[in-house]
Amino acid sequence: MTNFSRRTALAVAFSATAALAVPGTALAQEKPTLRLSSVVSDNDIRAEAFAKIAESVSDTFDMQVFNGATLVAQGTEMTAIQRGNLEMGLIAPQTIAEQIPEWSIVTSAYLFSDAAHLDATFDSDVGKQLTDMAEEAGIHVLAPVYFGARQVNLAPDIEVKTPEDLNGITMRMPGGDAWQFLGEAIGANPTPLAYAEVYTALQTGAIDGQDNPLPNDYNMKFYEVTSQIVLTSHLIGFDVLAISAELWNELSAEQQETLQTAVDEAIAESTQRHLDREAELVQFFKDEGLKVYEPDQDAFREYAQQKYLESEFAASWPDGMLDAINALAD
Repeated sequence: MTNFSRRTALAVAFSATAALAVPGTALAQEKPTLRLSSVVSDNDIRAEAFAKIAESVSDTFDMQVFNGATLVAQGTEMTAIQRGNLEMGLIAPQTIAEQIPEWSIVTSAYLFSDAAHLDATFDSDVGKQLTDMAEEAGIHVLAPVYFGARQVNLAPDIEVKTPEDLNGITMRMPGGDAWQFLGEAIGANPTPLAYAEVYTALQTGAIDGQDNPLPNDYNMKFYEVTSQIVLTSHLIGFDVLAISAELWNELSAEQQETLQTAVDEAIAESTQRHLDREAELVQFFKDEGLKVYEPDQDAFREYAQQKYLESEFAASWPDGMLDAINALAD
């Protein structure tokens, strides 16, 4: 179990004991039902991780996985959990930031250097600050789920070296202020669009490009309707696997440990598979005829960080948190 998981187990020990005395809780159920909603496709590495979790906990929980946003719409997972309409969700940190402005710090461009830096942050005191805020909002964070560094994927055959080269480029970004600002922070003209509609929009020219980690580009076949991938690595992509805080506190310590251990093991394997896959896909996309190259990373980083520091988002960042996160980088 990770440091984050150990702290989680300690933090809930008292609440788990208290729940033993509460009639009608999940403890009274032989197998509590856990419905997990995610936006990922069924052939995604993360979907395989969720299936592995469900299998690992099958003696303790009736865990049902709904991928492709087939249970609740993308971006509504957190609200569904808070309303008691959903037990578990894969939630974008941008969605959390809409309710908890302090979380916008982890949605900012060029914050995390890699997946290890992401995990180190959530295993630290900074991570506890963030997860405590989420707990108060009704969601218990089980793990950050890495899915790759986000790269710019374009249909137009242009050369992109600096953020200024993206001026006027219509870039699909998920809905929400944090996502839209991310698009602006790398120099593009962002527009919201559902994930499932991106392929057709690229194909018809309704948008010029989109940003996603390389495994997503492959899974959704965006390479079929684009000409290039610019390796900006502007955001270490991750979502948050979360469960209802109310439900979590009703579980016994044994049930909590069973679920957390299964999550830790499956997500660690998923992260490594994503890292391996990213390394493989650069050559795959080149073989498919796409241009794949690095821009001026320093120019992008300087442009983006300045945008954030001048924005309303930075005003909500807890004092000292940015420096603390920077100090955790290898």
